[in-house]
Amino acid sequence: MRSVRGLSRRSARRRTGRVLVEGPQGVREAVRFTPERVVDLYATAEAAERYAEFVEPARERGIFVHEVTDEVLDAMCDADTPQGTVAVVDWSPSSLECVLAGDPRLLVLLTHVRDPGNLGTVIRGADAAGADAVLVSDASVDVTSPKVVRSTAGSLFHLPVVTGLAIEPTLATLGEGGVRRLAADGGGAGTIDDTDLAGPHVWVMGNEAWGLEEATLAACDEAVRVPIHGHAESLNLAMATTICLYASARQQRA
Repeated sequence: MRSVRGLSRRSARRRTGRVLVEGPQGVREAVRFTPERVVDLYATAEAAERYAEFVEPARERGIFVHEVTDEVLDAMCDADTPQGTVAVVDWSPSSLECVLAGDPRLLVLLTHVRDPGNLGTVIRGADAAGADAVLVSDASVDVTSPKVVRSTAGSLFHLPVVTGLAIEPTLATLGEGGVRRLAADGGGAGTIDDTDLAGPHVWVMGNEAWGLEEATLAACDEAVRVPIHGHAESLNLAMATTICLYASARQQRA
């Protein structure tokens, strides 16, 4: 129990190479998409019965399923209100080289995202929009933190996520790989409605508060803005990213 709870700490996750996945949706997707990486699954008796759709397949695959009390599960979890089940999963980040080898058409690069909920929601939105991967800079929040993992709602196990990237070298590598670099910026001359998004490209997203740094903007091929038709001053990072990704998906699937 103590070792599972310890995965709430970054030092423990780095040492073990494992992450804490809390709640039925995240655990279900880990069992469905990456069962070979699920080390242990813990569930209360009630949850094991309610979520038999993935608890039983987990058992059949040889995953250790431990039945625990509500009190024990509460002690394991980082969330204030655990939902009856938690899993320990080996973390296996992808690499930029592997992503580029797959000839990606739609990517997102997060340069300085600091809010765990925003990062998790961007991964979920990228998954929904059919993006090929999410790229996360070394200046961003830890992808493996329990709050980020919960916010992805299982999407963390659906698409490649590359972490620890230096921004400028990554942009240079993407450009050399034929990926157009689009900076999402409120000062962009063009909008998502009048920009050609049919070819391979990456959306480059800035910090929640200050946006993109000048050096990052200079390293991109074009700055594009999301038009605001009402009186809102700006958009939340996760919302803006999802809008950009769906604009790309719409053109690429037309």
